[in-house]
Amino acid sequence: MSRLRTRVRPPVALALPALLAVAFLLLPLLGILSRTQWGELGTHLGSPGVEQALRLSLLVSFWALGLSLLLGVPLAWLLARVEFKGKAFVRSLVLLPMVLPPTVGGVALLLGFGRRGLLGPWLEGTFGITLPFHTSGAVVAATFVAMPFLVISLEGALGGLKRSYEETAASLGASPVRVFFTVTLPMVAPGLAAGAALTWARALGEFGATITFAGNLPGTTQTLPLQVYLLLQDSPEAATSVSLLLLAIAMGVLIALRGRWTGAPVSRDPAAAAAPVTGETPEPVAAAEPSAPRPDGGHWPLHAEVTGFNRLTLDAGPGTTIAVVGENGAGKTTLLRALLGLSPRAHATLRLGDTDVTALPPHRREVAWVPQDGALFPHLSALANTAYGLRARRVPRAEARAEAQAWLDRLGVGHLARRRPAQLSGGQAQRVALARALAARPRLLLLDEPLAALDQTTRARVRHTLRTHLAGFGGVCLIVTHDPVEAVSLADRVLVLADGRTLQDAPPAEVARHPRSPWVARMLGRNAWPGTTTAKGLELAGGGLLVVPEALPQGSQALAIIAPEAVSVYRERPGGSPRNVWPGTVREVTAVGSRLRVLVESTEAPDLVAEITPEAATELGVVDGAEVWTSVKATEVTLVRL
Repeated sequence: MSRLRTRVRPPVALALPALLAVAFLLLPLLGILSRTQWGELGTHLGSPGVEQALRLSLLVSFWALGLSLLLGVPLAWLLARVEFKGKAFVRSLVLLPMVLPPTVGGVALLLGFGRRGLLGPWLEGTFGITLPFHTSGAVVAATFVAMPFLVISLEGALGGLKRSYEETAASLGASPVRVFFTVTLPMVAPGLAAGAALTWARALGEFGATITFAGNLPGTTQTLPLQVYLLLQDSPEAATSVSLLLLAIAMGVLIALRGRWTGAPVSRDPAAAAAPVTGETPEPVAAAEPSAPRPDGGHWPLHAEVTGFNRLTLDAGPGTTIAVVGENGAGKTTLLRALLGLSPRAHATLRLGDTDVTALPPHRREVAWVPQDGALFPHLSALANTAYGLRARRVPRAEARAEAQAWLDRLGVGHLARRRPAQLSGGQAQRVALARALAARPRLLLLDEPLAALDQTTRARVRHTLRTHLAGFGGVCLIVTHDPVEAVSLADRVLVLADGRTLQDAPPAEVARHPRSPWVARMLGRNAWPGTTTAKGLELAGGGLLVVPEALPQGSQALAIIAPEAVSVYRERPGGSPRNVWPGTVREVTAVGSRLRVLVESTEAPDLVAEITPEAATELGVVDGAEVWTSVKATEVTLVRL
């Protein structure tokens, strides 16, 4: 099905200069094409001098490309990934050859590497290397002017690569060098290829710096552009033919890149377009098997002291699962990253078992991490992704793949082992990411909303598999979640964070009964009203008074917890015993299972959520905008001291 596109009619004030610019760029090319003697083209290009210059140009350009890759790739990574003093100056040095007149570049090379330059005498005296008027000098000149194209292209590609891929690889045990060659380079391959092609094409066409630094010696430094320069004096027709050859090569490179040097997205996996990427497959999840014991078979209690944005102390015994909850900005992800050693905002003094891993880099901590987006490596299959951590720890390939397949089977995605992430739905990809972390045999497992992308049915099954594994896990697991069901069903403790500090750390049942955070209370589906106790009841922070069954000492800060099912809804003011009665307006009605949740806004009290049956809603005429009355018995209010 074709997508309809709206044609945009450009204003004349912009269209006319744009057309003139195209004509300006096109006219010289047309000049070459019109003046080429096509009948003599083969004779001109087949002359001994041109063939010799072409062979030398190819030799010089490929050597220049090799040097650019050897030196430019690490430099691009440094500029993209490391902050250091003088970074702006280094980047200016990289860009300088692109704006410097080529002949000035040649003079600079003479003064730097020439026989009387800064480094030239040492090169000649120590190694017997003389660069000027030698083929190696032509290589140096071409590298000097061409390498910036590689560095700039690759730096842009690295800058667009999310660091979560590299950080996840490190958490799976991969060293920085392994991460670079197995994750970073494959993922920026299009940018690297584009930069390499531009570098080669620029080196092939280099003229000014070469003739100034290396001279114009036939068979030694006389490359094809220099041959064109000589032919213009003796045989202009032959010069035009050779110019056409260089033009064809340059245009061929640009057409082959298809816009990659500009950062335009180009599909890397044609098969992904045909693969199903929406919806969960109907295949049942395989029955969960007990986790295979680690070879060292240990137990690893956790002790962590976190400073910086997060300020807390965390202790947990082997096999403990902690749900980390809190509103956005509370420091949940920062806590996980501090335990990984990845966050500059917080630092963790971390001990796992008898080992203090504080000074160890992330890849040696044995701490596996599942970030919110899963961060599956797009160039690897689901099976290779899952086996990545095992291979990083030097587990034999066959054993690693067998164990990875077992984990994929347990999570119900074993039949997708050969697919790449682009061919998976969001829920399938999330299960593969979870399998990858579980297969890595960690001592500490960090899961950042691992089940958020799953539908309700699949989430329940994967939750069961995860709970089965965690029951036999010898380490500690921290799960960041916004789902109260996950917190209650998976966790032994719930850690509530606010502004990086511990607000509450207790078993799930205790947090459910006495939440100390309005946000947690609302996450659990309850109304939460903070206030200050007085002789009459709770003076609410948002205005109004709430009558409570038993008062705390006057002046105490407290949180009133009201279950939605304890809120009664009327169309007229109720009579009888309720002392907490407020008028309001219905602002939202949502279905929760077989019941309806009604949000009521009032000028006399904070917003209140009531839960009623559909029959009651019909009888009362509860719709958006309806005027109603709400009431809460004092005995239905739970007061938690803050």
